[in-house]
Amino acid sequence: MNTSHKVYNKSKASLYWSCQLLGWSIVSIYWAYTVYTRDNYGAFYTLLNYVLDIAIGVFLTHCYRRFALHKQWNQLPLKKLLYRVVPSIIILSVLYVLLNNIKWYLYWTVIAGEDKEFWTALVYWDPILLTGLRLMSIWILAYHLYHYYQKEVATARENAQLSILSKQIQLDNLSAQLNPHFLFNSLNSIKSLIEENPSKARRAIDLLSDLLRSSLYEKDKDLIPIKDELALVNDYIELEKLRFEERLSLHSTLDDSLEQVKIPTLSIQLLIENAIKHGIDKLIKGGVINLVIVKNEEQIIISVQNPGKITSKHSKGVGLKNLKERLEIQYKTKASFHLTEIDANTVEAKIILPLTTNEDI
Repeated sequence: MNTSHKVYNKSKASLYWSCQLLGWSIVSIYWAYTVYTRDNYGAFYTLLNYVLDIAIGVFLTHCYRRFALHKQWNQLPLKKLLYRVVPSIIILSVLYVLLNNIKWYLYWTVIAGEDKEFWTALVYWDPILLTGLRLMSIWILAYHLYHYYQKEVATARENAQLSILSKQIQLDNLSAQLNPHFLFNSLNSIKSLIEENPSKARRAIDLLSDLLRSSLYEKDKDLIPIKDELALVNDYIELEKLRFEERLSLHSTLDDSLEQVKIPTLSIQLLIENAIKHGIDKLIKGGVINLVIVKNEEQIIISVQNPGKITSKHSKGVGLKNLKERLEIQYKTKASFHLTEIDANTVEAKIILPLTTNEDI
């Protein structure tokens, strides 16, 4: 057992004994007051009776605790636990009656010098049995409710940790698929330039190297500021323009207040990549890609429009599928992705994200 576990167990034991002594001390005040005012015990014997009442309560409940821990009752479901708690309350209440009656008998015979019948004193139950039932019920229910709460908190904490871990694994897997997808398309672009224009191919390799180096700095992050994501997009556009030349251009509009807002890494780059692959590349004259990033109340709207039509390959691509899954994992139902034809020759890919901080997600 390491030091932290020892400290934790010591802290729990200290809390338990503090609650035991404080609880039974408060409960026993009533009986101390009763014997002092009604039975004329005197100050010393009232104090002695008070200490013994505390000792009886602590002794019985501590024995129950040890037994319950040994039998692992705190691990039982509530229904099974109830079948054990009810008999335990009755047994403890009877023992409470017997110990208190013995204490009462010894006081009146040994200290007060009166003649009392032992068996008559021992079976006296009214109202002490009802008191025992009430006190033992409260203690046992409080004890098990506390442990039930602790178990629920521990379970919730473990589930949260597992959820976070699962979420991280899923995001890592999707990112691992996305980066090769991006690399594959970039290398295809470079391959087409090698024979046609070797100097442009070398420039493209330099751009790809810089692009990958920049993106690798963010490989351990699920989110990236929009400003940094756009820097990657601009590098990618420059890389693709070496192949498409005048057939490709990008017009971008960004709300300046959104520059530092974080979004899923490579999400805009993926939309641009798909706009080129399924739109610009299919047209002899190429076209213009319009990128608009604006704020609408508590949402960020990222829109990428390009000339073309939606095809089955376009809508079922691995990149877009992964993007949808990433949005679902990262934001649950607070984010969405839409791919639509806004007119006969224009396709729009739109991401809608909640305008929130990374810590709130």
